[in-house]
Amino acid sequence: MFEALPNAPVVYTATNGPQAIKILEVEPIKVFVCDLMLPRMDGLQVLSVVKHRFPHVRTVVLTSVVDEEIRSRVYSLGVDLFWQKPSNEEELRMFLECVSSLLDQSVETSGFRGVQNKSLVDIIQLECLTQTTGILKVTNGPLEGKIWFQQGEIIDAETEGMFGEEAFKRIISWKEGAFEILPVDEARPRRIRKAFNALLLEAAQALDEKNQVASAEVAEAKQTARNKLLELIGDFNGIEFVLVQRGNGVVEAVGVDNPQRFVGWVNQVVTEFQVLGVQIQAGPLREIVGVGPQRNLGVIPLESGAICVGWHFNVPGEEVRELSRKVFARWES
Repeated sequence: MFEALPNAPVVYTATNGPQAIKILEVEPIKVFVCDLMLPRMDGLQVLSVVKHRFPHVRTVVLTSVVDEEIRSRVYSLGVDLFWQKPSNEEELRMFLECVSSLLDQSVETSGFRGVQNKSLVDIIQLECLTQTTGILKVTNGPLEGKIWFQQGEIIDAETEGMFGEEAFKRIISWKEGAFEILPVDEARPRRIRKAFNALLLEAAQALDEKNQVASAEVAEAKQTARNKLLELIGDFNGIEFVLVQRGNGVVEAVGVDNPQRFVGWVNQVVTEFQVLGVQIQAGPLREIVGVGPQRNLGVIPLESGAICVGWHFNVPGEEVRELSRKVFARWES
């Protein structure tokens, strides 16, 4: 099926989650297509591991499971496309076009997932120019927003308890997520009366100002994080280094010569133990303790990322776990 695409991709297949992860480890995969009903590891577990360890890989769910809660959980993992298994030739053609579009995109591309990746401004402009009457539902992780259109005019928006222009500006500030068009389900009172071009212009100006402030805040936050790590090293006897990695790629590290390379090793170790935990039904991974002749290690997986603490080899192995937990608690406080 995929071999016939214009991109002429090389296709690899796997019969279960661990097998698929092994392929991702050794092959230059651009797009990962996954069912939700899999043996040994279910699709959501596989996707969680893939997004954690291979964030550059585009992910697609192709499933017969049609459930709004499942769809929301899938998109909250950062999946690019959720697609019900095609039931006719036209649906199959559309699905293959979407996969082809993902193959053509660079890994740095971000945007909103629907038929294909687009900016939210593009989507809104398209709905206005095509005189749409309906609801644009936008999800960004756990956040959800709706924008109401009436014959191409934006009449209302709602998110996080906000309505009207305030809600519209909040939604338009989201940099990525997923969208879908819903039919109008009720008469909606009009709270927005400005033309869509004026709304988008005001939103763009507000975003420019916000980005300028955010750049200064990011620089300050990085320095604050580094100072906090230095304090941790000073407060705990025996710490040689601390490294914190988040899912968005942010790495704070003190005492590590090559943080990015070390992060790759930490991600690999965490992923392999997560897979092992699923295979032996040991439950979620809490922490990893390593004892060696040069130094000891404590690794605590985060929701998206990990914190790794290196200890002097004189620190007893049985204390590494508890001390690493205390470092984590101090970092999160």
